[in-house]
Amino acid sequence: MSARRRIGVNLLWLVPGEVGGSEEYTVRLLRAVARQRPDDLDIVLYVNRSFFAAHPDLSAAFPTRVAPVSGASRPLRVLTESTWLAWRTRRDRCDVVHHAGGTMPFVRPATGIVTLHDLQPLSNPERFGPIKRRWLTWVAPRSLRAASTVICLAGFTGDDAVQRAGVDRTRVRIVPCGVDDPGAAVDGQLRQRVLTRLDLVDRPFVLYPAITYPHKNHETLVAVFAALVPTHPELRLVLTGGASSAEEVVRAAIGAFGLTESVVRTGRIPEDELDVLYRSAMVMAFPSRYEGFGLPVLEAMARGCPVVASDVGGLPLVAGDAAMLVDPLDVAGWTSALAAVIDDTSRRSVLVRRGLERVRAFTWPDSATALLTVYRETR
Repeated sequence: MSARRRIGVNLLWLVPGEVGGSEEYTVRLLRAVARQRPDDLDIVLYVNRSFFAAHPDLSAAFPTRVAPVSGASRPLRVLTESTWLAWRTRRDRCDVVHHAGGTMPFVRPATGIVTLHDLQPLSNPERFGPIKRRWLTWVAPRSLRAASTVICLAGFTGDDAVQRAGVDRTRVRIVPCGVDDPGAAVDGQLRQRVLTRLDLVDRPFVLYPAITYPHKNHETLVAVFAALVPTHPELRLVLTGGASSAEEVVRAAIGAFGLTESVVRTGRIPEDELDVLYRSAMVMAFPSRYEGFGLPVLEAMARGCPVVASDVGGLPLVAGDAAMLVDPLDVAGWTSALAAVIDDTSRRSVLVRRGLERVRAFTWPDSATALLTVYRETR
């Protein structure tokens, strides 16, 4: 019998509530791996203190090493990866270290795998601050070329890795997002409590779950919503997710259109409350200007929520024919598409049916199997 292999997973980069879909993908994928209980691999997590506090279930499922950093300081995280992480993975005798945040540290005592969520710093550098832009455009391509295997969520990102970073295509592996089965119904009391608190009982609303990063394009959706309000005065726009660098732009747009009373801001909310909103929304809008995958599209579909999304990046491949796709900057096109879904019950029903069929192609057990295959094959 061959010896068990030890795989380290570098999660020092993962600061809960700040990395958006990358956190959802990584956490849910690891939960699916834990459920499979691979008996030929020892998987060890290397995390910051914030991650340890936010995801105790993963710390219970896997041996976990907690770095002496909170994760709040990016320079300190980078330094910790090349010092503490290098020391711990060497001490733990890891055969492979999976760097799940898109880059690898300079000091790497073991073979490295990198998960690439997207290459937006290379394709759209203007959306990043000067320090972060210079750092990522310098380190990301070098990390990807040095990795033994590059994991991508979709073929779109894999193509970007090959074309923009010079990665050998034979080293690219696809480990897609899955989507959890949400069950057939939501707790009635929870639904009433959430909708009452947000003043959404018996009100139609459009949902957009996204942190206010510049590429998430909230300002276009606000302009679209302003165009819808005159003919749909009871309609609300519900924006969930934390604040980031475009927060002031979003607030200014809401104020400029006089929509303060019609736009509901929830901030980051628990998964069960977001589940209520998905199930209760008239439509989920996803106007992102760049998306390597787009997990919220699948989450909405799985809960019977119609989707209108941007026709960019990996979104068309994820959505298939189960969503209406629109240019992310076409305000008139978005206004027409959302109005069509809100006003036309039959169109909404078709999108719901197609969405429920579409999500069957994306399961976390399949994603976990794909990741474990990469772990076993990487030398």
